[in-house]
Amino acid sequence: MVRAHPTAIVDSRAELAADVTVGPYAIVEAGVALAEGCVLHAHAVVRGPTALGPRCVVHPFAVVGGEPQAKKHPGGPARLVCGEGNVFREHVTVHGGTEGRSTSIGAANLFMVASHVGHDVVVGSHCVLANGVQLAGHAVLEDWVTLGGMAGVAQFVRVGESAFVAAMTGCERDVPPFVIVQGNRARVRGVNVVGLRRRGVPDESIRALSRAARKLWLSRATRAEALRALSSEGDPLVRRLVAALGAS
Repeated sequence: MVRAHPTAIVDSRAELAADVTVGPYAIVEAGVALAEGCVLHAHAVVRGPTALGPRCVVHPFAVVGGEPQAKKHPGGPARLVCGEGNVFREHVTVHGGTEGRSTSIGAANLFMVASHVGHDVVVGSHCVLANGVQLAGHAVLEDWVTLGGMAGVAQFVRVGESAFVAAMTGCERDVPPFVIVQGNRARVRGVNVVGLRRRGVPDESIRALSRAARKLWLSRATRAEALRALSSEGDPLVRRLVAALGAS
């Protein structure tokens, strides 16, 4: 059975799996669907229409779902869809999509204290947003991205897979996959070796990415020349990096 504290407010139109836990003074609005194993701690708020996958955890004073901060939004449903195993810590805010779109979050992400996910954002899986990270509307985080405290990502900017965005970095242009960026505004500082090893990427691929990064950002070759030189590279991650730079 659903374990809901007597002080919690759960709308009768919400859908809760049998083993969901709703803590004291938490609020679950109409249009919310909570899958098995979800836990809402005291004072957590989930606004509809929102779907949380299995084993998501919402900590006190986080607000997950609800209307976006966008003047163009005409009102009405602002949908949020989340996969399994996401953790939303204290004071996190996540807004639904605009104009019939959805904000989309994958699986196994950690949103630390006071981080913000704007409208129509797409977050992949296995991402970490440290305290105070801000994602503006329509931003995209690919899988395995880590953002340090107070980092910001501007509207429509894409952060590539396994990228590391250092604390207080401002990203106004697309961030390539597999690299570390730092500064205001963000500049590539090297390959995210630690993150790649934690992900289980072979050392051979990491060395290939390091060689590619030197050609792209440390040599005297132009970007176009470096991309042409890397076009025949056999390592699949280098090919992904080249493709991402070509498409950005």
